[in-house]
Amino acid sequence: MEQEFVIPALSLEHGHSPNKLHRKNNILLQKQKGLQIPSPDSSTSVHENCLIDLRMTAEHQRLIEDRERKANWKRWGSYLSERQWGTVREDDSDHGHSWSAFTHDQARFRAYRWGEDGLQGWCNRKGQLNFSPALWNGRDAILKERLFGLGGHEGNHGEDVKECYYYLDATPTHSYTKALYKYPQQRYPYAELITENQKLGREGPELEIADMGAFDQGRYFDVLQEVAKRSPEDMLWKLTITNHGPEAAPVDLLPTLWFRNTWAWGNEREATIKKPTIRLENNYLRVEHENLGSYRFYAESSQGACAPEWLFTENDTNREALGVGTNAEPYVKDAFHRYVIDGKKDAVNPSPCGTKSAALFRFVVPAGGSVTVCCRLHAEKEDNGVHGLERFEETLSQRIAEADEFYAAVIPSNIPEAEQMICRQGYAGLLWTKQFYHYVVDDWLHGDPNGKPAAQSRLNGRNSDWKHFFARDILSMPDKWEYPWFAAWDTAFHMIPFATIDPDFTKDQLLLLLREWYMHPNGQLPAYEWNFSDVNPPVHAGAVWRVYKIADAKGQRDVTFLERAFQKLLINFTWWVNRKDTEGRHVFGGGFLGLDNIGVFDRSHALPGGGHLHQADGTAWMAYYCLSMLSMALELATHNPAYEDIASKFFEHYVNITDAINSLGGTGLWDETDGFYYDQLIINHEQPIPLRIRSLVGLLPLCAVTVLKQKTIDALPGFRKRLDWFLSNRPDLLKYIRVRRAKGAKNPGRCLLALPTEERLRKTLERMFSEDEFLSPFGIRSMSKIHETQPFVFEHGGNRNEVRYTPGESNTDMFGGNSNWRGPIWFPTNFLIIEALERYHYFYGDSFLVEYPTGSGQQKTLIEVAMDLCDRLISLFVPNEKGYRPCFGEAPRYSDVPHWQNLLLFHEYFHGETGEGLGASHQTGWTALVVRLVRERREKLAMLCAEMQPNDQTI
Repeated sequence: MEQEFVIPALSLEHGHSPNKLHRKNNILLQKQKGLQIPSPDSSTSVHENCLIDLRMTAEHQRLIEDRERKANWKRWGSYLSERQWGTVREDDSDHGHSWSAFTHDQARFRAYRWGEDGLQGWCNRKGQLNFSPALWNGRDAILKERLFGLGGHEGNHGEDVKECYYYLDATPTHSYTKALYKYPQQRYPYAELITENQKLGREGPELEIADMGAFDQGRYFDVLQEVAKRSPEDMLWKLTITNHGPEAAPVDLLPTLWFRNTWAWGNEREATIKKPTIRLENNYLRVEHENLGSYRFYAESSQGACAPEWLFTENDTNREALGVGTNAEPYVKDAFHRYVIDGKKDAVNPSPCGTKSAALFRFVVPAGGSVTVCCRLHAEKEDNGVHGLERFEETLSQRIAEADEFYAAVIPSNIPEAEQMICRQGYAGLLWTKQFYHYVVDDWLHGDPNGKPAAQSRLNGRNSDWKHFFARDILSMPDKWEYPWFAAWDTAFHMIPFATIDPDFTKDQLLLLLREWYMHPNGQLPAYEWNFSDVNPPVHAGAVWRVYKIADAKGQRDVTFLERAFQKLLINFTWWVNRKDTEGRHVFGGGFLGLDNIGVFDRSHALPGGGHLHQADGTAWMAYYCLSMLSMALELATHNPAYEDIASKFFEHYVNITDAINSLGGTGLWDETDGFYYDQLIINHEQPIPLRIRSLVGLLPLCAVTVLKQKTIDALPGFRKRLDWFLSNRPDLLKYIRVRRAKGAKNPGRCLLALPTEERLRKTLERMFSEDEFLSPFGIRSMSKIHETQPFVFEHGGNRNEVRYTPGESNTDMFGGNSNWRGPIWFPTNFLIIEALERYHYFYGDSFLVEYPTGSGQQKTLIEVAMDLCDRLISLFVPNEKGYRPCFGEAPRYSDVPHWQNLLLFHEYFHGETGEGLGASHQTGWTALVVRLVRERREKLAMLCAEMQPNDQTI
């Protein structure tokens, strides 16, 4: 006879009363740290969107107008890439070495095909028309039109930008943006940066531009760019150049406007019938494009006496300079460089027309002084009744005030000023990393119709099985210089902080990667342009679920978005199950899974002895995927009972994965001796070899956790019935389901779904919270510090591989060497760990105490640990007792020099001991998760404080 499984009927644990004195002391401690804690009777709410002013601002109104298509506010934005050279898209070689196929030196001569780049520039959403400044300090060998950095084959730690620039402000509709570039007054040391970095080798640090003395004695210019929209296609562009040096210094400024070359390639998708033009009329440029329409461009100096000289050329390749043929016409891409620096007057078109134009301003800026140039680009149909540059400052001031108003409504007001700055610049960086991304794989594989035919190796090489892929979109980039292409799991994490400021863009991004012109017909999501077929962790579903809950208030959530994403994610989930569970036993592989060099060998390539891996992280990611899909299915089932069926499927799948990771072959991937989850290598179907590397690979199983509420289960009778049947017929799996009743009337019945048992959870936490292993002053390290003195060594077939704790930059070439998962702090995984601890606390309550840090004798609840980890991560960007921000390492200029203060960089990862920012310097994408931590930490404090009502009993 069928038995009914009733969660409340199981053996329940009764949570103890919260230790109110313990909590009160914690709140007092936070007050001592200078945090503003709301009073218990505060009207400020403490739900998902708490501690913010939800009034409608002018920017919120623009977002609504854009969503409802009443005004196209997002047609233009800071979408221009910081680097187009060296990308896969621009690589037309047979060898596929993109960094050498299109170098920085070639960039000034060679017209791009798939995009453009510039210094913190702007373009329309299809990248057809662009504007950005060019600079010359009178000493450089080339015009400064784009950022310089080392290619993957040049640097001692992989590719790396060698410039100082900062994203200071931005609004979601790009109604106002502000960015800063620091331009040295001395000759820029292009060649020296390459040679000196190579001399240092893998064990040496990266040599940066500041290390070369480029900013000594203040001999540099601050180039501040602000853009404000008067209306969607009326843009005001202000450039302010300030000389911080001890004496007057010359600088040439060229605000440049140009079309991406779509006429020379012979591609019917891009070419217009009529070639676009830019020509001088009176005191402005008339800009004509068949699809964009007609525009006017003005440029004037506030100094008045300094009138510009208008320059014109074509955005065509200088074939003669590259040694690949003769030029069809004399006016080519590098004309302004040759005119300004080489003094070649015949380099520019004497007729005032072309596809690229610049207003040349020549200044001598006094010491401590500034010069300003104001520009305006507007559609002729959208002149707003304003002539030329009239009312420029009035509009700019208004947009600045509206940006302040918007962020006053978004950023919690009761947090320290230093943390408000983190939020403001974190959001700015997120918005600045939006980029026009264009890549049509079928066209790219066949090369340019007007060029040489593509080699067979190219047709069968990189991404050749992704011929359906068609991207011509605005996408969120990890870093617009180092990673100017999307990466699937990066995007998922970007959207979590993004959801607060622009829910519509966030939802569109997540849906876009699931579209049939991105997702492979077999269900795989594209990883990144270097190899779409590589495998990123399956975190897309988790991001969809998280964004669904963040983007809209409870009761107003976007069920249609959730359902659209869920349907496509089913296809992707099936791909994972069919392709990455090689033995059909619920233990998954997947390759490197975004963790680059974390393993003893490259997990994406052939393994020793032709073996295969049982991956602890791959299995954990799939369990996390199951729980995300289960959560979505249960939510959708409240609107459509048909989803109850698929919810029970994901529940069953999750429990089977839990069983496999813990029990397969006896103890699964759990090592009883070490008390840790490890990858296992299987060679010739022999006994699994545990790869005893204590790293995030073994911590990630903790993150696949959720808590089901009794009332949710009871509200879905179909799901409840199938749940009962499954557990009645698989009593062996009941050990993986924990249930308890919490004290109080709100959601008392709770069911815990977690990979580790409580015993295994405690053992793993003991290692994770040890300062001798994972716990750093700045968060959770990606690898245990124990491997500093006890490296893991693997020997097979005469080969020896070693993994050693490396807290800073990578000392291996694996995955290019520009990332390191062997010790540093990474935000995405820390974020998942913090969220997991909160879920465990929600289930176990205050009765679950751990020693934190391990060996300290201090007992803490998991919510207190989660808050402390938030503190550690946030502290990377906050001045310490000496006034230095740990993220800047040994660079005192950021605290000691006024013009460098209050500038933040959101690095790719952070040194496990010092907190110094490493890797890509502008990876605000997932490192912007710090903004979410700032918000959520304050919400936790508010909740704790709210529980301290005057009539509460305290012990």
